[in-house]
Amino acid sequence: MKAIIIGAGAAGLATAIFAKRAASHLDVRCVDGAARIGAKILVSGGSRCNVTNRVVTERDFWGGSSRVVRNVLRAFPAEQAAAFFAGLGVTLHEEAGGKLFPDTNRSRTVLDGLLAEAHRLGVSIETGRRVIAVDRERDGFRIDTSNGSRIAADILVLATGGRSLPKTGSDGLGYEFARTLGHGFVETTPALAPLMLEGDRHIALAGVSHDAVLSMRVNGALKVRIEASMLWTHFGISGPAALNLSRHWHRAQLAGHDADVRLNICPGETFESLEAWWLAQERARPKALVTTMLATRVPASVAGAWVAASGIDPDTTLAHLSKTDRRRVIHALLDTPLNVPDSRGYSYAEVTAGGIPLDQINPATMESQMCPGLFLVGEILDVDGRLGGFNFQWAWSSGWVAGQAIAKASRG
Repeated sequence: MKAIIIGAGAAGLATAIFAKRAASHLDVRCVDGAARIGAKILVSGGSRCNVTNRVVTERDFWGGSSRVVRNVLRAFPAEQAAAFFAGLGVTLHEEAGGKLFPDTNRSRTVLDGLLAEAHRLGVSIETGRRVIAVDRERDGFRIDTSNGSRIAADILVLATGGRSLPKTGSDGLGYEFARTLGHGFVETTPALAPLMLEGDRHIALAGVSHDAVLSMRVNGALKVRIEASMLWTHFGISGPAALNLSRHWHRAQLAGHDADVRLNICPGETFESLEAWWLAQERARPKALVTTMLATRVPASVAGAWVAASGIDPDTTLAHLSKTDRRRVIHALLDTPLNVPDSRGYSYAEVTAGGIPLDQINPATMESQMCPGLFLVGEILDVDGRLGGFNFQWAWSSGWVAGQAIAKASRG
């Protein structure tokens, strides 16, 4: 029996390895249009590859049914993923936020470990062979490639990814393959993408990072609130807070809703607590400059920008700041509107939101409910996780579930 996996990224390699481990007799082949595979693994996590997270649950994901996500994750949880990589000689260490990285701090280590295991098991990986069409036949599948060749398969796996980072080979063609085979489609948007800002305040702050809270209201109702580190850039904002917010902003735009994005640069504070702190500073240091005092709470450049935006002379001391001006600054610290015209799009997005609906697959096998013998894994599905190794864990978990089911089907 022959299983053809279209796509040799994280989910495709995981599926191939787990299927072959469970059924050594199975002919498993990965077909990928890229000349060199694994580009998305290599660039992820600042080229260090955030393999997974210490704790991963369905609450770390958006998109389709959380029940389906939960069942898939529980079948192959994060601790098993860490053990799997340790078995490949890729030991991991934990960093802030539970993120697990290879001890080498090199994403190449992760890719090399996967490729070595695939080779050891006898998985065939065909690169530079772009699939242009798939079709269902009575006894399996027909796969047409760009070089004019045709491949027959008993089992077909779509591990083609989404539309994020198209320079790595993700162009969304897998969605068309799934549609050809009877599947529906949830419109896609970028996710984990840096956000662009109107105005010019961010330009002078480029390169500055600090903790923040980004919140977004849709049609007046609070939709999401994200507390994390944020990075100012020459085009707007990035860092975990902005990246995690981006999918919600894009989904609101897709639905035609108005999204009101707000920034709080003093997480954990209220108006009352900040005013009490401010008055205490005023009593203790009446001759201190307002910007100097604020720089004890936020980066100096951010403090200066917020004071200037509030219309206060930078040479103003605490003793000479009016009550009205003080309260205006405090409100700005806690609630500054950000005008977001767009994100940097798929070219910079780390993952894709939307895709093939989860209710069209069997979560116990990752097999299509529309087309028997077809399996779907990884980013092609309507699942996207927050920053921190969660999307890779989805790739490993969905690959493991599919691999076990494919092995079982080959024995049957």
